[in-house]
Amino acid sequence: MSQSAASDNAPSGIIRLRLRELAQLFNSMDPSPFRDRDLDPDAEDFIVGRARELPPTEDLVLVIHLATPLSGERAGETEEAVRNHFTERTERKRREFRLLMRQGRVSLLVGLLFLTICLMIGNLLKNLGATPLAGILQESFIIGGWVAMWRPLEIYLYDWWPLRAEYRVLSRLSRMQVRIMPLQ
Repeated sequence: MSQSAASDNAPSGIIRLRLRELAQLFNSMDPSPFRDRDLDPDAEDFIVGRARELPPTEDLVLVIHLATPLSGERAGETEEAVRNHFTERTERKRREFRLLMRQGRVSLLVGLLFLTICLMIGNLLKNLGATPLAGILQESFIIGGWVAMWRPLEIYLYDWWPLRAEYRVLSRLSRMQVRIMPLQ
């Protein structure tokens, strides 16, 4: 195979991490078995931040350059541990998104109900007479009703985007390959 053909098949979504030892990758306070351990928060932030910078169509590969040699078995366990970590984070983000959508539905129902009541009260005040106080109260109820719609609109127009973007990044990370190489 020619060199250009080999480079065409090589993934370009490479995230490089240089460590003295593999233990730096994982949270030292996590007592879980190796395959279920959480990543160190700084290492996770670096990996997630770098994945965000890469085009979403590229397959991701985490290349860990280690100063300390590692056994082949531990290398396989490392890939599984990293994938497990990001799979868990992906599921948490999916649940967070579902909770936000549920909160949006409840907020929308409450907001619509409150808006309806405020509009009805405003119409009653309008029918009572054309006094300046009645006009002020009518407008206040209308404004209050629309303000109650602020949160549902905020959820459905803006709040879900960052969660969905984070879910996509974490989902990509849960499928990435992990390669361990000696530090050069």
